[in-house]
Amino acid sequence: MIGKQEMKKVKSLVVTGYGINCERELAAAYKLAGSEAQIVHLNDVFLGKVKITDFDILNFPGGFSFGDDLGSGKVLANKMKYKRMADGELFYNVILEFIEAGKFVFGICNGFQFLVKMGLLPNVGNEHAQEVTLTLNDSGKFEDRWVYCKTNPELVTPFLKGIGKIALPVRHGEGKLIIKDEQIVKAIKDKKLNCLSYTDSEGNITAEYPLNPNGSDLDCAGMCDETGQVFGLMPHPEAFLSIYNHPDWGRMKRLHPELADDGEGLKIFKNIVEHIKER
Repeated sequence: MIGKQEMKKVKSLVVTGYGINCERELAAAYKLAGSEAQIVHLNDVFLGKVKITDFDILNFPGGFSFGDDLGSGKVLANKMKYKRMADGELFYNVILEFIEAGKFVFGICNGFQFLVKMGLLPNVGNEHAQEVTLTLNDSGKFEDRWVYCKTNPELVTPFLKGIGKIALPVRHGEGKLIIKDEQIVKAIKDKKLNCLSYTDSEGNITAEYPLNPNGSDLDCAGMCDETGQVFGLMPHPEAFLSIYNHPDWGRMKRLHPELADDGEGLKIFKNIVEHIKER
């Protein structure tokens, strides 16, 4: 009977290599959310040993790809955009086909930087040209702190479904989003692509440092494309999988003993896994 058939597992591909270093945390997040997760070096994808089309979600983790020597994520973004696979096809075209097939792409921190510099986000012109960038924080230094964010109430991405305000850690030196021109700013606003914003503890969107750790345009902490399938953010949800990851967990548990042991970041992964299962 159909009702007794085992539901097909969601399959998540987590790429690594070239200085990516958050792949294990990201794979753990998907496993806790009920997905299979496979960590694969990008070279194995380029050589055709692993096919991204065999997966439901393609994930670009955080890290320091190529040492961020020419701007965070730029070298690896170019490599992924112009690299030819073993069969001669551009890897970038394979990613576009993956998205056109209704599948999902997720980038965190350095991974978010890849997505904007490859032109996958926000892609308001539908030409996959780079329209925004992520560059040096206004503070001029690496920011390693916890921040509050809140979602755009008119969400178009399933990754953030049911999330209002969320606490997450940031750890980046180049997290300031700069938008190319006012036309693109307007398109991002009109299409509701600025899906996650930095806030104060009360949930008020803010540009004030250090609540906004980098000075991003639109106070943007995360962005999606029009389809909602491509999503990137600077904070690290994979670093808040358990409430015990939070530096203030003791007080939180004393004040609210009913709090679940799940960290707030885990909800993002549960969201996308459940969304794929429901489809």
